[in-house]
Amino acid sequence: MKPEPITRLGLIAGNGRFPFLLLDAARAQGVSVVVAAIREETEPEMDARAAADPGIRVHWLSLGELSRLIETFHREGVTQAVMAGQVRHKQIFSSIRPDWRLAKLLLNLRTRNTDMLLGAMARVLSDEGIELISSTAYLEPLLARPGVLTARAPTAEEQQDLAYGREVAAALAGFDIGQTVVVAGQACVAVEAMEGTDATIARAGAILRTLEAEGEASTLERKLSVVKVAKPNQDMRFDVPVIGYGTIEAMRLAGATCLSIEAGRTLIFDLETVQQLAAGAGIAIIAV
Repeated sequence: MKPEPITRLGLIAGNGRFPFLLLDAARAQGVSVVVAAIREETEPEMDARAAADPGIRVHWLSLGELSRLIETFHREGVTQAVMAGQVRHKQIFSSIRPDWRLAKLLLNLRTRNTDMLLGAMARVLSDEGIELISSTAYLEPLLARPGVLTARAPTAEEQQDLAYGREVAAALAGFDIGQTVVVAGQACVAVEAMEGTDATIARAGAILRTLEAEGEASTLERKLSVVKVAKPNQDMRFDVPVIGYGTIEAMRLAGATCLSIEAGRTLIFDLETVQQLAAGAGIAIIAV
């Protein structure tokens, strides 16, 4: 759903290309953007983008500075904001120094998973007059459409792995642990936790290579298949599933041949490049 027309948008920018794609989409609609760039995550390129466009203002802050984030948005007149880009889960609970507001929020969490943390942050921002809107608000054309997205469709063998992988991934996502599983021969090779999708795929490839080197891969001789899903009650304001050329490269290096994603709930960055890389690597992609 598209947001109500506004003239100024707050952007809480994580890592990767997602913040820049959202920035471009908002600027194309004439919306000025106030970027809260996270020192531990946001690409340095953000400063160059602001220097080239007077409609972009960038404020750098630490991941733990929730009070400063609110103060910055108040000062800039921001009443609607969006989160775009990954903030690594392990980063949130490791090296950051939370200010008093974030420390209080963390202490009151029942469980320290992504949904709980980001949901609590959204409520704090709302109490301060800052509404978090869907991270797909300006990027709906990038949501995956249903069907086979590559020249090659999954084989019957791959379809069996994908069907099993979707069951496992749905259960995993339901507990807000991770959203990706890697399967071979209808056996689960790796599941995502704090490390992220690409690292999970790489770990699955390493596991399979180790088993093969030790002569123990007789039941896992099939290629790897990757399943990435949204959470059962996915909040589209944050943590939306994303794939891009990095996902395909991770699959190629791991020896994965097939990828299943959720149609309408997964963003694909640079679809044409993704399709070209997938074709070159013999990878099939399907959105269901």
